[in-house]
Amino acid sequence: MTQKRNRRKQTISFADRLQHTAMAARDAAQLLPAGPEREMMLKKALQAETAAHINELLSAPIMQAAER
Repeated sequence: MTQKRNRRKQTISFADRLQHTAMAARDAAQLLPAGPEREMMLKKALQAETAAHINELLSAPIMQAAER
């Protein structure tokens, strides 16, 4: 028996969700003392910012024209 996938309609854009994740991780890192947990939060923020930048590059009009 196959299960049906649980799908959701996203109300916030991918870029906004990435930006929110990065800001939340940076805010959480500021509250933590120096150590591995803080470094993990900063890494998470950097990963979200990098993903947002890649998404921005791939969404650029020049990339859309190259696909045609």
